Amino acid sequence: MKINEIKRGMSNISLTAKIIDISEPRDVLTKYGRRSVADATLEDETGQVSLSLWQDQINAVAVGDTVNITGAYATEFRDKLQLSIPRSGRIQVVEE
Repeated sequence: MKINEIKRGMSNISLTAKIIDISEPRDVLTKYGRRSVADATLEDETGQVSLSLWQDQINAVAVGDTVNITGAYATEFRDKLQLSIPRSGRIQVVEE
């Protein structure tokens, strides 16, 4: 799937894209307790989308990495489309 095809409410999204930015991690209080989250910006030839990175995902990737994402879902936060990867989903760095 390409970034420009993603719509709010879609699930089981699989895509390959490059990480062009990662925000500083911040702590948020969730129903699971205090968790670290960072926002990554993904880019492919069709556009950009925000991706929420939680806990171990934050240090598993870096700016400039091309990643394969499977099992993601799309939501909207502050009128901006964003992807999240549930526990059943995966993010893997693609070896160039």
